[in-house]
Amino acid sequence: MKDLADENFTGKKRIVVVVNNLNTHKLLTLYNVFEPKKAACLAHKFEVPHTPKHRSWLNRAEIESNVLTHKCLRRCIPDRETMDREVAAWGKYRNAMHKTANRQFRIKDARIKLKSLYPSVQ
Repeated sequence: MKDLADENFTGKKRIVVVVNNLNTHKLLTLYNVFEPKKAACLAHKFEVPHTPKHRSWLNRAEIESNVLTHKCLRRCIPDRETMDREVAAWGKYRNAMHKTANRQFRIKDARIKLKSLYPSVQ
């Protein structure tokens, strides 16, 4: 957070950071790491919008990031410019294909995937 404020986004009045709901992602944790004056200064620079705990768009973003990593970036990419082009092309492809997350998990599938949790009937 300090690097974001002091190096990456210097001169910005407000920095919006989207995170999940882990307890360490609260601005109050800055006071555990920094002196009170520095923690307060950092806390005032950041805005952390509320993200729903379940079925949130953040989960979808994490899924999409995972797909990007495994399908596009899991190879040697020689330089930043090439990576930027690859990511832009991948995003264009995904948007054109209107890919969505399939959130259906049927009981039949659950019994197979989670068979150790289901008692066997004999």
